[in-house]
Amino acid sequence: MVTKKQDDRILFAFLATFLSIIGFIIALIAKPKDKYIMYYAKQSLVIFVIAIISTIIKKIFTWIPIIGGIINLALTIIIIGLWVISWLYALSGERKIIPIVSDWAKKINL
Repeated sequence: MVTKKQDDRILFAFLATFLSIIGFIIALIAKPKDKYIMYYAKQSLVIFVIAIISTIIKKIFTWIPIIGGIINLALTIIIIGLWVISWLYALSGERKIIPIVSDWAKKINL
């Protein structure tokens, strides 16, 4: 059975992932000591940074006719996939590892 406190933690973790950088800031201000929430908030920050980097890469390769379109589509699918996975994992109530993202998130010390 899920308690009210667990519901709040799950909700904050979900909001941290769903709202991306804004969710990270909210979690950092509202619940900086909650390890579960900050676990997913850090992952949200990493996904945001990956999205920024992939946007730059997409802009660079846009001018290449076929390969640019393939790279654009692939990076978009990867970012959306990571974002949706982070939502689902945050809603699970358990700390789950998102490949690559979790490794980078562990290196963030707050």
